[in-house]
Amino acid sequence: MRSPSYPVLPTRALRAMVVLALTAGIATTAPAAHAGPAAAKAAPAKAAPAKAASAVAAKPYMGWSSWSMQSSKYPGLNPDGDYSYLTEANVLKQTDALAAKLKKYGYDHVNIDAGWWMDKTWKTGFDQYGRQTPDPVRFPHGMKSVADHIHSKGLKAGIYLPVGLEKGAYGDGKVPVWNAPGCTTADVVYSDLRTTNGWDNAYKLDFDNPCAQKYIDSQAQQFADWGYDFLKLDGVGPGSFKSGDNYNNVADVAAWQKAIATAGRPIHLELSWSLDIGHAADWKQYSNGWRIDTDVECYCNTLVTWENSVNDRWDDAPAWSRKAAPGGWNDLDAIDVGNGEMDGLTKAERQSYMTLWAINKSPLFTGDDITKLDSYGVSLLTNKEVIAVDQNDSPVARPVTPVGDQQVWGTKNPDGSYTVALFNLGDSPASVTADWASFGFTGNASVRDLWNKANLGTHKNRITEALPAHGSRLFTVKPGGSALTTTSYEAEATANTLSGNASVAGCDACSGGKKVGNLYTGGKVRINDVTVKKDGIYTVKVAYVSGDPRSVTVLSNSGNGTSLKFPSTGDWGTAETVSVQLALKAGSNTITFDSGSGYAPDIDRIVVPQSV
Repeated sequence: MRSPSYPVLPTRALRAMVVLALTAGIATTAPAAHAGPAAAKAAPAKAAPAKAASAVAAKPYMGWSSWSMQSSKYPGLNPDGDYSYLTEANVLKQTDALAAKLKKYGYDHVNIDAGWWMDKTWKTGFDQYGRQTPDPVRFPHGMKSVADHIHSKGLKAGIYLPVGLEKGAYGDGKVPVWNAPGCTTADVVYSDLRTTNGWDNAYKLDFDNPCAQKYIDSQAQQFADWGYDFLKLDGVGPGSFKSGDNYNNVADVAAWQKAIATAGRPIHLELSWSLDIGHAADWKQYSNGWRIDTDVECYCNTLVTWENSVNDRWDDAPAWSRKAAPGGWNDLDAIDVGNGEMDGLTKAERQSYMTLWAINKSPLFTGDDITKLDSYGVSLLTNKEVIAVDQNDSPVARPVTPVGDQQVWGTKNPDGSYTVALFNLGDSPASVTADWASFGFTGNASVRDLWNKANLGTHKNRITEALPAHGSRLFTVKPGGSALTTTSYEAEATANTLSGNASVAGCDACSGGKKVGNLYTGGKVRINDVTVKKDGIYTVKVAYVSGDPRSVTVLSNSGNGTSLKFPSTGDWGTAETVSVQLALKAGSNTITFDSGSGYAPDIDRIVVPQSV
């Protein structure tokens, strides 16, 4: 969130970085006297064990969060100043509306975001143990009372904290830690008071001292005693646009997992924001979900806009696709699709937004005013077939084509069918085609339109749809034909031609254990003697490795070629595939991957159908 004292900043990333910038205020409750000598330094505690399977985050959570309306300048939402929407009365109103309108569809979380311990000038309040305490104006009956009301509606209660010891809780280092004789706030942080989190509004906890774990234990116990089922831990790094040792909060996240395990209440731990994918294994081990991107909100006079930054997720989500599984999910942020004018999106954009979230198995939590959902918004949020895509046991979908303006995403379902999404991200109408060959089969397939809840009959080899600007379709496709007969060609084969910097390298994830890499500034690999029986346009699968999205020019024979952006595979040790359309002639062909003046993905192999 952006403090009211800060100017409007030029980019979304910078706007996001000033969230909670004023939370370094003075404690409103006087700290108690020093409780005794600081606990002696000790060896670092062993990392908590990997998560045991449990009901927490067995599926992506669904619900409502306060942040989208808190952060918007939409007329009437924050009449008492920026971010003033967050009050007990408003939370209870949204709770009642969620229970009445959306609970039966699976939306069962009510998540209170930043500000619950701050007054409307963003002055923070803490108890005598340095723990955040609810602002008496915003939450006059306290946080337990709010959780009790949420539970009375059959819903789960969520709450929020920034990572680290907030500066306002430090109290000259003399504040005692609850249930930890001898520990004070001076003991839980580094003596040089180095800062941490996405806003540098907290001191970094020093887990070489057991008092730091005790402080986290005290916070977790308070939330458990209040009855909270969910915690969003924000500003976590590496991520949140920060890097370096001061901003490495893996130890904090591990400490929170350990504290929750002993607090006596299951609590879902969600991490925010723009988490570093290089630490995905840590986020998976110690938490139940992680934000893969910056805030979806635009901090403008609507909740979101298409360009700022709903559309960023199509580029950013593929890298994380293999990281999600029961117990921990990729969080794309709020789905603000229910309020029409207040959302700031067209109907087509709202549907595409919800479609991408569903096929990525992101948590489905809306930031809309549930008391004012329009009919179209209700139809999006309550479509059971689309919700099932988010909640079922299928893998997270990935792009099956390069990530240009027109994209096809998909995944194979346990019953042998496929979930297939078509997107037109361009600013004008366009047709998008999903070829069955991209999914490994040919012939007829039955198609079910999930948004329109209609069977579209049988389609042979492909389906093509005319889509509006920023539009989408979502299908279940059941093959009725046969598996595609193909021939594979390894990029590293000695019969191929490498030029420029291109070279063969080892690759455990690649077929044959090798790939062609170093495709940059003119590096090329030409795969020779690709043989087909007749002229035609072939759907060629390309297996590749790329730790970030990269473009490569692909051409057959002496064609001009097209520059295509391949989505990230997540790291340089994971191989994925996309399909490209190439004109091949009867007999022998060449297929070339040319880096041009940039950096291209590494190429593992191509898979060519034996017939069109």
